[in-house]
Amino acid sequence: MITTEAALLTAVNEPLEFTEIQVDDPEPHEVRVAVSNVGLCHSDLHYMTGTVHADLPVVVGHEVAGIVESVGSAVTSLRPGDRVVGALTPSCGLCRNCQAGHSTQCQRASQIRQRPRPAFQRPGGRVVERLGDIGAFSRHTLMRENSLVTVPDEVGLHVGCLLSCCIITGVGAVFRGAQVRPGATVAVIGCGGVGSAIIQGARLAGASAIVAVDLDDARLAAARTYGATHTVNGAADVPTEIRKVLGDGVDYSFEAVGSARTAATALSVLRARGTACLVGIAPDGTDLTVPASDFFFGEKRLIGSYMGSGQAHEDITQFARLYLQGSLLLDEMVSDVIPFREIDKGFEAMKSGEVTRIVADLTV
Repeated sequence: MITTEAALLTAVNEPLEFTEIQVDDPEPHEVRVAVSNVGLCHSDLHYMTGTVHADLPVVVGHEVAGIVESVGSAVTSLRPGDRVVGALTPSCGLCRNCQAGHSTQCQRASQIRQRPRPAFQRPGGRVVERLGDIGAFSRHTLMRENSLVTVPDEVGLHVGCLLSCCIITGVGAVFRGAQVRPGATVAVIGCGGVGSAIIQGARLAGASAIVAVDLDDARLAAARTYGATHTVNGAADVPTEIRKVLGDGVDYSFEAVGSARTAATALSVLRARGTACLVGIAPDGTDLTVPASDFFFGEKRLIGSYMGSGQAHEDITQFARLYLQGSLLLDEMVSDVIPFREIDKGFEAMKSGEVTRIVADLTV
């Protein structure tokens, strides 16, 4: 067991508490990681503002990259000093979903997350929870061996951490979730970090038109950097505006906000037989109301995609290659790198349309 510093969420809508915690030694299949960088994600904000429930106190943060510090007795693929990024969804590799290539829907995820002892606790012994069993807003964390992916030395960890959530979620939703075909038309509703990654995925998939939709003009301008061919301000009549520029609805739409309103918009912008893919995490208790006629007469499809709907090891490795080839833009997505103790300020800055992703540096 080691003592380290972490940012604890002890009450919703309150600043994080920076304090010492104790991190357990790795179990046989676990790895202790010295966290170097963490991307600030809107999913964390759901827990920090209480729109999604979490047991407190908890260490949030999940878009993680770092250096392997120590390994459990059964770990064979990693060793101290390896540079790694984490995957939010653990997988057993043996259940029906894992064997079918859908590891984000592992049927034994809750079982394999169980530990005989708490991973984090306060010096007095009180248990500290971890978001997604990661808790990346800590200078050290524990993760299972198969939830970590090594990255080449040429990939800086301040951008590599985006592969852990933002990129695998957004690009994966395009290729694994909706399976966008070359030449298709695409609309992306919500152009923050994940939305920007979806736009890049659509570009890489060979979409012939990519319409970015957002309420913030600065984000719409940035969307063109990532591959958007058209932009629509979300304050307008979005379906009408898209039909004006394309002459019809789109083949695929992606919702990256997490609200019932934008989910309905995603369905409404489709042409007949189009597919709407919901990617944004909605607050607890959110229900969707959609027209039944869209499905019966328009043969539209409404699907969800969680963490890219794919295989983390394969996808993260391939996305790292695309970055090194210059095809996947990561440096451009990192608006700022901030010190660990300025995380609260970072989340406040995320309200600005000038921000795509803010990354915390836990080495300073």
